[in-house]
Amino acid sequence: MGNGDNERILLVVGLGNPGAEYEGTRHNAGFMVIDRLLAGFPAGRFEMRHVAQSYVHAGMFRGRPLFLQKPQTFMNLSGLAVAGFARKAGIAPEEVLVISDDLDLPVGRLRLRTGGSDGGHNGLKSVIAELGSPSFRRLRIGVGRPEKSGTADYVLSKFDGAEAERFNLSLDAAAEAVRAALTGGMSRAMNKFNAWTIPAGDEEKTNQPQ
Repeated sequence: MGNGDNERILLVVGLGNPGAEYEGTRHNAGFMVIDRLLAGFPAGRFEMRHVAQSYVHAGMFRGRPLFLQKPQTFMNLSGLAVAGFARKAGIAPEEVLVISDDLDLPVGRLRLRTGGSDGGHNGLKSVIAELGSPSFRRLRIGVGRPEKSGTADYVLSKFDGAEAERFNLSLDAAAEAVRAALTGGMSRAMNKFNAWTIPAGDEEKTNQPQ
């Protein structure tokens, strides 16, 4: 059974901050998932262009257009890029999937859903405001909350050791979750990936001394 038009996704957006100093930080989880998605497609399948204050990779997936977007506006203004491109391409909010980091989920957990609030995430807040609708789909990637440092410093820092390995495994799973949503619809992807945890064998590996 294929992905019905009522669950059609044409634009997948990874949120993050541009610039080398932000590469690999918790707040750039969305960018990293887009990179994994692109790496999973045959070379040349997607063509990159700079449009609507973002890098957009345009291609075809299962016979329909698919756009993978990395806004270059900085996180707090992400909506300008997302709404700007969606309008240009004639894509409705319901056809957009936005990938972001999430402080309320532990490292190693994912959460897919449709609609809802911004949950205190400035990137999602901007997307909701500029699209004029909260009805887009979301994939949230757990980064956990800091024990001591403020959240602003925390989301702009990188994981290390076993936690970095857990984070990387969750990014791989997030890319699989996006593909599942594209091929079988959000409901099926939610059933599989909202219950996803790091497999026991991989969990043991992440707990070994570094």
